[in-house]
Parts: sequence; structure tokens; C-alpha cells
Amino acid sequence: MRALLDVNVLISGLLARTGAPALLLGKWLEGEFELIVTERLLAELEATLARPKLRRLLDEAEVSGFLELVRGLAERVADPDAEPVVSSRDPKDDYLIAAAASARATLVTGDAHLLELEGSIPVLSPRAFLDRLS
Repeated sequence: MRALLDVNVLISGLLARTGAPALLLGKWLEGEFELIVTERLLAELEATLARPKLRRLLDEAEVSGFLELVRGLAERVADPDAEPVVSSRDPKDDYLIAAAASARATLVTGDAHLLELEGSIPVLSPRAFLDRLS
């Protein structure tokens, strides 16, 4: 099974050591699914982790270690040039839809505007994806 975890899921898993996002990171590291990333997603992750609010919660070693882990172990796929088959209410997240589709991966997100597309695209909440892995 392949999954593209939205930046909000990746960061939630890093911040809270319990809960579905953290459990998903553990399942990924145990090889229960293949994590898909793109350069655009990695850039968004790095930029978000550099925000002052998060820098107060995470030290430099945690941030750099997490980025190194994701960059080193996740499967990188090219950022797609094509428009997504459906669009969300937040156009800046449409790249996630296109990337997940091109990689034949499930999009895992906590964003309501993406989750409302369930049925049109393979998208699940972290809890629903965790349940599917079980």
C-alpha cells in the first residue's frame, strides 16, 4: 500500500508521540506502507517546520533528524505537471491530489476540504488509513 501523507499529518506525528499520525509514522518505519513524497511536499514540510511557532516546540536536532528520515526513507516521485482530476476548495493543496493520483497512492490528510473529496479520489483521515492497515 502506498500513501502520501499531507504535511499536517507528518507534523502532527512528530509533535504528538501518540495518536493516529504518530502511529502511522511508526507503521511506515515498520514497512507496513510505502510513504510517497515529492519535492514540493518536502519543501512545504521544511518551510512549515521552520515557522517560529513550531521552532519553539521542536529543537534543531528533532527537525533536522525528521527531515533527514523522510528524505532518506520515503519514495520520491516527481511533482506532476498535470492538473488534478478534481480540485479542492483550497487550490494550494491541489498538488497533493495530483501527486497522490500520479503515484497511485492514498492521500492521508487531516484537512476537511480534502477529506470531503472522498469518493472522488482515494483520500482518508489518519485514523481511517490506520484502520485500513489493520
